[in-house]
Amino acid sequence: MTAAIPMAERLRPSTLEDYIGQEHLVGPNGIIRRMIDSGRVNSFILWGPPGVGKTTLARIVASKTEVPFYTLSAVNSGVKDVREVLEKAEKDSRSMFTKGRPILFIDEIHRFNKAQQDSLLSAVERGVITLIGATTENPSFEVIRPLLSRAQVYTLKSLDISGMDRLLQRALENDEILRGRDVEVKEKEALFRFSGGDARKLLNILDLVEQSTPEGEPVIIDDANVTHSLQENPAAYDRNGEMHYDIISAFIKSIRGSDPHAAVYWLARMVAGGEDPKFIARRLVILAAEDIGLANPNALLLANATFDALAKIGWPEGRIILSECAVYLANSPKSNSAYLAIDAALEEVRRSGNLPVPLHLRNAPTQLMKQLGYHEGYKYAHDYSGNYVNQQYLPEELKGREFWFAGNNPQESKMAERLKSLSSDKKHNP
Repeated sequence: MTAAIPMAERLRPSTLEDYIGQEHLVGPNGIIRRMIDSGRVNSFILWGPPGVGKTTLARIVASKTEVPFYTLSAVNSGVKDVREVLEKAEKDSRSMFTKGRPILFIDEIHRFNKAQQDSLLSAVERGVITLIGATTENPSFEVIRPLLSRAQVYTLKSLDISGMDRLLQRALENDEILRGRDVEVKEKEALFRFSGGDARKLLNILDLVEQSTPEGEPVIIDDANVTHSLQENPAAYDRNGEMHYDIISAFIKSIRGSDPHAAVYWLARMVAGGEDPKFIARRLVILAAEDIGLANPNALLLANATFDALAKIGWPEGRIILSECAVYLANSPKSNSAYLAIDAALEEVRRSGNLPVPLHLRNAPTQLMKQLGYHEGYKYAHDYSGNYVNQQYLPEELKGREFWFAGNNPQESKMAERLKSLSSDKKHNP
């Protein structure tokens, strides 16, 4: 009977001590650990990729706080299901035997529509339930604002190499089936690479390798065996939608690599698999800014128009709009200069903190501010030839610092040349 249960379920942690990863949330100073220790758990949403322990963490919270625990999957639950659970929870919350508010865990909460999410608001507001949601999608896009204001969002991260290694050792030591086999771990690179920081996927791969090894023979964990097992069973480790992330990754990388043929193929795989069109369109908008950027600013306009057009046209014709956009982006010149610029600027902000705004750049709406020198000495660009004047815009401590560097493409070369000519032209330097 045990063999029929997937290894990921057999080894699901039941305590924080057995939980691997997310130290920023469940470590000694983690906010969720502090909630559990205090016995006062507030509503929150767990946002992260598959297999990082969102459902497990919700179960541990409920177990440790010893309150009734209800669970719904947004994939197959409607407003009626939500209301039925809320009625049960309200009865529990009034019971003298209940230590705290019941917890309602909603998996894939991003799949709830507005009406379904609206049905949760009153119960959360009145304290009938503590809501714990789990989502692989950005809650800012998929969860209604009133609900977001009532539930803190916590981001979960994929397991790093250290975390995956700990998980592997735990499986070897604690799994009933692996302990009964002769297991030899010779190489881990392919196992960790194919897992991609997904704990469930790692355990499913181990499960697959063990199942494909005949009884009486040693179970060999090495790169060749892992790769062979996955090629023989391409969907065996895709029980919970992990292929969704593999294919979108291939789609994005094909466009970034300027291969329209591969881009359309991976798009077709997603369309045929029933992927959410909004998810695809949103990724195209991000890619247009991140990977094409200033090399072709029209790319972002087209990607955004694609997102809007999908809402108007719907399915199945929306596939044509997505195809047009994917082909256009794949054939566009590429630049990540804007992406690198904002990351460099953010790194500087983290390093130097809140440097003061130079006085001449400050707003001066009051007489006192004017007396303090706010706005004094500011040069209005439109008063100068070419609508440009050389002036210090960065904090004094960062004078001369550059964050944006032109990409190697005609569009940005023109920008860089113009910037150079403006800064070197004496008529702009009074």
